[in-house]
Amino acid sequence: MNSSPPTIRSILPLSIFLLATGILGLFILMQYSLPTIFPRWVFYFFIVLAATGLALPAALLLNIRFPSKPPVSMPVILREGIWGGVYVSLIAWLQLGRVLTSFLAGILAIVVILVEVLLRMWERSKWVPPQES
Repeated sequence: MNSSPPTIRSILPLSIFLLATGILGLFILMQYSLPTIFPRWVFYFFIVLAATGLALPAALLLNIRFPSKPPVSMPVILREGIWGGVYVSLIAWLQLGRVLTSFLAGILAIVVILVEVLLRMWERSKWVPPQES
């Protein structure tokens, strides 16, 4: 298993691909579809893609700035980026239903952060230091 943490150079192509796919999909969806049920769910899908593309470099830079032991791996960065995408999509869904408040957005952000912190704590409890030979 590769023990070196991911770099910005390793995550940038995926981030650009997700961001471009999400923005292009949103543009095509807005221009050429009616707001019926299926395009609405596709709208949320493209929002998740675009927001994940934006959140991946941010998650990596936060993990570089605040290192942990064990060092983060690529799946952890991807999971944190996807959490960002799901959060933005959830906010958009609540806003379209006109039930979003700043308090609710804050509570949801705290919940997402808490779930990630608990997942990281669980992963840390399963970590075994490498054996020196």
